[in-house]
Amino acid sequence: MLLNISYNDPAQKKKIEESVGKPFSLQKRWKMGGIGSQKLIVSSASIDIHNLLILDHNINSCNIELRPNGIIVRFRSLLETYGLIIPFYKLKIYKGKAQEYSVYKDHYFIKVVADNEAIHKFFNKINAQKIENLPPSLEDL
Repeated sequence: MLLNISYNDPAQKKKIEESVGKPFSLQKRWKMGGIGSQKLIVSSASIDIHNLLILDHNINSCNIELRPNGIIVRFRSLLETYGLIIPFYKLKIYKGKAQEYSVYKDHYFIKVVADNEAIHKFFNKINAQKIENLPPSLEDL
């Protein structure tokens, strides 16, 4: 779901926490080596997100926050902050080009430039967290 998260709305916060979980504790953040990405440059996006990004003349950028059950992709447009809330069971990550990652959820997508090793490591961390949250397979039962 794509939400305007600029304002502190308890109902909206509850909806986000139900979808991707509460933020990690400080101890868990240290143990994981951080839960947020650096500034990511957006190379392309789905039409809904693109229409928000072109409203201002700033560089299109976003960042990703890791949560226990998903991720939040945050970006700014004009003076508002928007978040694409993606639970792990709907998250698809593709690496089409060597220096680009695509993050998909249903009909939303954002493609970001991965021009240094830290970005690759962060996406590996997302994939590892996603694997931890997979439901058990039939062989495990």
